[in-house]
Amino acid sequence: MIPWRVIFRRLLAPLALAVSLAVLCAPACKSSAGQRQTESATPVAAPTVEIDTGERKVSFRVELARSEPELEKGLMYRERLAPETGMLFLFPRESVQTFWMKNTLIPLDMIFISADHKIAGIVHDAEPQTLTVRSVAEPSQYVLEIGGGLSARLGLRAGATVTFHGVD
Repeated sequence: MIPWRVIFRRLLAPLALAVSLAVLCAPACKSSAGQRQTESATPVAAPTVEIDTGERKVSFRVELARSEPELEKGLMYRERLAPETGMLFLFPRESVQTFWMKNTLIPLDMIFISADHKIAGIVHDAEPQTLTVRSVAEPSQYVLEIGGGLSARLGLRAGATVTFHGVD
């Protein structure tokens, strides 16, 4: 009688190997044209905003607000915001933008950015849960909201150049 270990090595081990290879190759498929397609292993980078202060470059990972509901909600109801993150508001055209802090639970800095990607002005430490209108006198097409007080600590100023990465 043949021991079960020998049966496994001779018959089942090759079968197990074939099943393993099939599982590893499962994400790949053939298109109707017969070309092999695979899922992308490259992760999609989060959109970022980079500000050149003249002394250094400061970068923030951002959420984007483009649709009317996203623009209206913004960062309302958030209880915290990591220091290296923010929200970038994308408006269809440049104009004097106005914001308020109704239902916003944390203080924010609002960085108003012109169509030519320069900081037009900054509202520092906007008080949470107020209806006070906040804006700057210069037109802007984009507004970056970050944690309150952060722009002063980082030395962000009007006129600084802003670059978007991963933003359509």
